[in-house]
Amino acid sequence: MSSHPQWSHYEVAPTEGTTTVTSSAYDDAEKGLYDSTPSLPVLSPPPAVHIDEKKALESITTADATVAPPSPPPAPAKKPPKPKPNKWILFQLWFNTYRKFFIFVVLLNLTGIVLAAVGRFAYAENHLGALVLGNLLCAVLMRNELFLRFLYIISIYGLRAWAPVCIKLAVTSILQHVGGIHSGCALSGAAWLVYKIVDIIRYRAVQHPSVIATGIITNVAVIISVLSAFPWIRNNYHNTFERHHRFIGWLGIAATWVFVVLGNTYDIKRGEWRHDANSLLSAQELWFAVFMTVFVLIPWVTLREVPVDVEVPSPKVAVLKFQRGMQQGLLGRISRTSIMEYHAFGIISEGRKSGSHYMICGVQGDFTKDLVANPPRTVWTRELKFAGVGHASAMFKRGIRICTGTGIGAALSTCIQSPDWFLIWIGSDQEKTFGPTITGLIYNTIPPERMILWDSKKRGGRPDSVALLKEVWHSFGAEVIFITSNMQGNDEMMQGCREAGLHAFGTLWDF
Repeated sequence: MSSHPQWSHYEVAPTEGTTTVTSSAYDDAEKGLYDSTPSLPVLSPPPAVHIDEKKALESITTADATVAPPSPPPAPAKKPPKPKPNKWILFQLWFNTYRKFFIFVVLLNLTGIVLAAVGRFAYAENHLGALVLGNLLCAVLMRNELFLRFLYIISIYGLRAWAPVCIKLAVTSILQHVGGIHSGCALSGAAWLVYKIVDIIRYRAVQHPSVIATGIITNVAVIISVLSAFPWIRNNYHNTFERHHRFIGWLGIAATWVFVVLGNTYDIKRGEWRHDANSLLSAQELWFAVFMTVFVLIPWVTLREVPVDVEVPSPKVAVLKFQRGMQQGLLGRISRTSIMEYHAFGIISEGRKSGSHYMICGVQGDFTKDLVANPPRTVWTRELKFAGVGHASAMFKRGIRICTGTGIGAALSTCIQSPDWFLIWIGSDQEKTFGPTITGLIYNTIPPERMILWDSKKRGGRPDSVALLKEVWHSFGAEVIFITSNMQGNDEMMQGCREAGLHAFGTLWDF
């Protein structure tokens, strides 16, 4: 293995082929902000001009002492346009594991619905409710903190010692994109629910009105909950998404319970209610509803109001300090209230035995602005933390964690807790923006040969991040790269890494 690059904490020597890219928008994004304040351009020195003193003197007339004006400097050469990314690479990045999962699940269920409609799916004739609740249960599992932590534990301890890199990469991709199963199953469950209520209404002559009424209520609640989670609504109207997806979803679960109980205790052949419990207890629908309810409740059982110390090193960032140490690669959800407006942030900690952990909250919306303007003394959080894809870094022998701005919150723990991970942090005026606590953690726990801190303000722009990654990849002997950046930076790095054959996982925005 080649020796490690010897870059210092503060000054980073650009590698061969590394160019500096100036962009004020990037500086803002690196701080977690979108600030419209104009920035001064970086002025380059004028080109050197040779002056012939003899000719210069001859150009001076004794009569009026007029000096001939110097010829204007040549216009600076235009930067060559960036080459367009390969369309095949763009398609591969677009058609990722998330979309593959989503399409597979939806098509599988759609096939089942079509077969049931033409009478070729015998199971669906008697267990439509089980198909509805089975899909909804799977959707809940794919977003449950406990179940996902279980999947990560199995993957890390089951593969770390023996599995080749290709298997680890495949498993990491699956863990990162299980949201595709969540979305696909939720949409499919809603589709089966519509099919079931249509089937009930078709034979309404033998159905009890209460079964039809609860079926319609359940349909409306589940459909609203699913529609509210569409990306445009979730990204632009977070509070609207949260209210409808959570509270209407809970209403849907309650209506589902009533629907299941009534539907399985009413005998449509006799037109009367069954009074024995065996028919209900033996119904698959009941147990799907039980497990779905349990997994929805588990995270909320761990809800606590905890003390927090808030450091505001700049008007653009709040650093929250909590008690107890944490594993690397985890995310925490916090709120000022017990059940509303939860936001997820990466957790920084020196390890389980550490007495504290931190969250970096860059000012972007009303919630984070209020953290800076009115720092709280306590916040609500779920003690059971969510595993992000960075948690899978424990599976690999060596890797690179590259981040921009507030992305350091999700990246730093991995490099602090593991000596086999290299940190690249690209930001604008990091020390002033993020304060002494975060910079102190970095300098005191990560040696200079295992980090690159690039201050785009001091250096007049961003580096060529792909060239930087290539250099560190080969010198450090990395197996994988984890990227945490804004959308533009993430896309550029993912495309460059794919083109260069570097194994990388970028930031995921659920679709």
